[in-house]
Amino acid sequence: MIGQVTPDYRERLLARVDLVEIVGQRVQLRKSGKEYQARCPFHNEKTPSFTVSAEKQFYHCFGCGAHGNAIDFLLEHDRLSFPEAIEELARQAGMELPDAGIAMEKGPDPSPLYAVLEQAADLYRRQFREHPQAGEAIAYLKRRGLSGEIARRFGLGYAPAGWNFLRSHLRTQPDHPNDDATLVDAGLLTDRDGKRYDRFRHRLMFPIRDRRGRVVGFGGRVLDNGEPKYLNSPETAVFHKGRELYGLYEAQQAERAPPRVLVVEGYMDVIALAQFGIPYAVATLGTATTTDHVKRLLRVAPELVFCFDGDRAGRAAAWKALKTALPLATGERPVRFLFLPDGEDPDSLIRKEGCAAFEARLSHAALLSDVLFQHLTGPLDLNTAEGRAALDAQARALLDDMPAGTFRALLEARLVELVGFDASAQPRTTPAREQASPPASRTRADAQGRPRRRRHMPAQAGQPVATTPLRRAIAMLLHDPALAPRARELPADWQEIDNPGIALLRELLDMIAADPEITPAALRARWDGTEQEKIIARLSDSALIDHIPADGRAAEFVGALARLNTDAAQERRQRALRAQRPAS
Repeated sequence: MIGQVTPDYRERLLARVDLVEIVGQRVQLRKSGKEYQARCPFHNEKTPSFTVSAEKQFYHCFGCGAHGNAIDFLLEHDRLSFPEAIEELARQAGMELPDAGIAMEKGPDPSPLYAVLEQAADLYRRQFREHPQAGEAIAYLKRRGLSGEIARRFGLGYAPAGWNFLRSHLRTQPDHPNDDATLVDAGLLTDRDGKRYDRFRHRLMFPIRDRRGRVVGFGGRVLDNGEPKYLNSPETAVFHKGRELYGLYEAQQAERAPPRVLVVEGYMDVIALAQFGIPYAVATLGTATTTDHVKRLLRVAPELVFCFDGDRAGRAAAWKALKTALPLATGERPVRFLFLPDGEDPDSLIRKEGCAAFEARLSHAALLSDVLFQHLTGPLDLNTAEGRAALDAQARALLDDMPAGTFRALLEARLVELVGFDASAQPRTTPAREQASPPASRTRADAQGRPRRRRHMPAQAGQPVATTPLRRAIAMLLHDPALAPRARELPADWQEIDNPGIALLRELLDMIAADPEITPAALRARWDGTEQEKIIARLSDSALIDHIPADGRAAEFVGALARLNTDAAQERRQRALRAQRPAS
């Protein structure tokens, strides 16, 4: 239960979310000038009269009068309660919820930081055009083949050399004078040994914008032999490297519904790709890809592609990104990995091949599922039991973190095919010394010398009962006939298996298809008085599926069928081998 939502918390939450993104996830928006338009989701209309203002973070319908902010929209459109709306927005913004019974301290007002960062971005842009030393920055961009138009689109600027240029200019702003403490808090000044001076000096400046287009930090590329080559703003109250992505705001401005989003290594790759026709590239900010990054990117586009060098370091980085993405992967929005040829980066490759060829590479980039098993099987010898056992252990540790669903079940089925059998479905055996129970004549005595009888311990409720995939599939259908349509998600190869239970499973599915509203009791009653009545009664025992969470049963059902398909494939291979053997 969340605690009291104070006005201060509410304002800080609204400052961290983007209404355009929230509405755009639910309504088809079209950019019109500075605002976005759509047909109103709150009443029927043919001509769009619903507008969303990115600047004001406010929506309004001129037809029915609906209006409000992000909280109001979730209350009205998603029919959420106020606490549910707050929870949803806090999740998207990465903010902690107020705890029940604990008064939240009033947070700092971030508006002075946004203001001074915008002033700094404007000052850097002016210096790019006017400062005598800015020619080095312009020459660098020309050497990289970038145009003035693309520099303007991304708001590039120049930070002059010297220790106090920015400090002296921003402290004397006529309308908004800034003290040193604000400049330090914004990450624009560095404080060392009691002295304060400009953090960015003689650098090409890249403003970093949040989802609402506000400048929250900077990246700077040195123009001489100084170090480091790239310098980012430090973490501040408004800049969190694990959540922000360079170029994402610009990408969404260029194309509200991109076909995919491409994650590259650096600022220059993002800008060069945009110039050559790939406006949907973004870059992390000196950190590895985080869970927050992946969550946000999977909401932005129907496909996510990571781009890495093809060398050992690039593949190691790709593996880290894969492990971050795996707990969020459902297969509904594919995650791919593009490995670049030796010596190439995205900038050089798109110049050499052109936009169409580069996009073709993206379309055929390796899928997460393929990269996963290629990485795991690469160093292993699957011709040995040790290799297959190692694969099973390593893969299951990763697959267990995935969300339940068809995609996870399919990966588990692929693992079963590689290993040769389903280790997770095997009943756990008890060591022989524990299986042997002493005869009554050898029972141990208690302290008074009386024989102590061994108690029979019943199986604990909720503990898994060992079953085969076939029995598990039948048991789940008997308890929840609504699972039956999920069988259509997979091939029906399992029907080829030579097992009497296959006919029962097939008959169950046919009965449910003929009567989709059938209840579990009515389904079981169909076998009353038949030869299968006792089998149906045994498989209707709830102990067979009590250990499976209710929200995971659909995935378990699909997984059982996938394992049956693997068994069918193995049977086909065995029949083919037997057919090839010469008759004795």
